[in-house]
Amino acid sequence: MSRAPIKHAATSRPKPTPPGQERADHILDLGEFQNVDTLTLSEASLVINALVAKRRGDRKNVNETEMLTQTLNYLDAFSRFRQKENVEAVERLLSAHKQLAKFERAQLGSLCCETAEEAKTLIPSLADKIGDEELQELLDEISKLQSR
Repeated sequence: MSRAPIKHAATSRPKPTPPGQERADHILDLGEFQNVDTLTLSEASLVINALVAKRRGDRKNVNETEMLTQTLNYLDAFSRFRQKENVEAVERLLSAHKQLAKFERAQLGSLCCETAEEAKTLIPSLADKIGDEELQELLDEISKLQSR
């Protein structure tokens, strides 16, 4: 006499996607970070420098580690916008393009590409989201605000 296999209801939740499976090519799949607010390098520089200055002003332990120093040096070297007003203006320009993912907007604000072709090469997920003419206009507006 054969017995049919017993089917049990699933008692565990599905396994999350293993870390490291994120993609930022023609398909943008950032896993758990998909809809997380993303900063440009210039925004990150403003935030971290403001926090360090506040802690110094409050005479709190800034805990200036080598990692903090290296991060500030990196941001200083690669931030394209130095003035707070320009950083905010770039954020407003980028935020107006709701069809772009937050990650894509941050990449555009950090990389400061000169042409739409360059931007779509470096950020392949832009290809079907924004036309070349519209993207070029955005890049030109961003370029006007750039610290040289």
